[in-house]
Amino acid sequence: MDRRPGLSARLKLTLSYAGFLLLAGTLLLAVVWVFVLRWVPEVEPGRIQQRFGAVVITGPNRSDLLRGFAPAAAAALAFLLVFGLLGGWILAGRMLAPLTRIAEAARTAASGSLSHRVRLPGREDEFRELADVFDAMLDRLEAHVAEQERFAANASHELRTPLAISKTLLDAARGDPARDQGELVERLHTINTRAIDLTEALLLLSRAGRKSFTREAVDLSLIAEEAAETLLPHAEQRQITLDVTGEAAEVLGSAELLLRMVTNLVQNAIVHNLPAGGTVTVRTEARPDESVLRVENTGRPVPADLVATITEPFQRGTQRARTDEHAGVGLGLAIVDSIVRAHDGTLDLTPRPAGGLLATIRLPGGTRADHRVTGEASAERPAGGSRRR
Repeated sequence: MDRRPGLSARLKLTLSYAGFLLLAGTLLLAVVWVFVLRWVPEVEPGRIQQRFGAVVITGPNRSDLLRGFAPAAAAALAFLLVFGLLGGWILAGRMLAPLTRIAEAARTAASGSLSHRVRLPGREDEFRELADVFDAMLDRLEAHVAEQERFAANASHELRTPLAISKTLLDAARGDPARDQGELVERLHTINTRAIDLTEALLLLSRAGRKSFTREAVDLSLIAEEAAETLLPHAEQRQITLDVTGEAAEVLGSAELLLRMVTNLVQNAIVHNLPAGGTVTVRTEARPDESVLRVENTGRPVPADLVATITEPFQRGTQRARTDEHAGVGLGLAIVDSIVRAHDGTLDLTPRPAGGLLATIRLPGGTRADHRVTGEASAERPAGGSRRR
């Protein structure tokens, strides 16, 4: 932004220090004049007065004192002005030195280098608190930029793969006109479907990260039941028991995003499970200030180092048990984590000792008094209900 040139903060502080010092000196001299000189009698010098029979010889009168006092007072005020300007300039420079370091760090960050930090030494005060907050902001910004760069690189690679395969298939078909067209169309359809799913997942992940959605009261228990109904055939196909239990747990958020969050968690629990005879348990719980959703599944043991990375985009958890036809695009848990953070919640992933994973989501609670949108169905649902599939 273009601004007209003005006085620097250091010069303003200097003038303020000098002005206050000059004002204090003026007031001090005024006090001397009002409370001292005005009591000195105005008589002629050397005049002899007789009071009560005694002879009194007066000294210098008020005019004499004023003539001697005025030059000294003017010299004192001039000294205070010079001293205030010089001392104020030095003090202002020392006081504003931390701001100079913060400004240099900001300019460095604006030029594209996010690794520089202020790291202001000394005891805690307002400037050091500002420097610490600025350093924390740079830490988060650097991590966010690095994450976005890594995500963009992975997304470009993932999107390029189906396009490259499609090009290879089309080149092969053009070079061999006698090739079975039905097989080619089927393979192109599969690849195109995967590219569409990946693009939709990327758009959903971007939308959740921007928090560009309308918040409304949503019952997590109803969302869990809807997700379970959708994925029930998928669970039955793999002989996995899907159990939904718990109580009404309302939050403020996007019903569409929360449904995708629960669906991704449940689908992940079904896919990464035992080959047959496994279980997936979905449980909701309402607390005074938060609502809790837990999704627990059986399966093979999950290494702790893998748990720390599976919420990253395009981390498919290759060490976990899954079927090839449901490999996914590697964004399932990344979308879950992004939706949870967009709703100001937390996601905890804990390996089960017997194998499998326990996913716990905690979201700030919401009530119908805040926003009444979910209708009367949730109120009619008994607390602690359970449904096994």
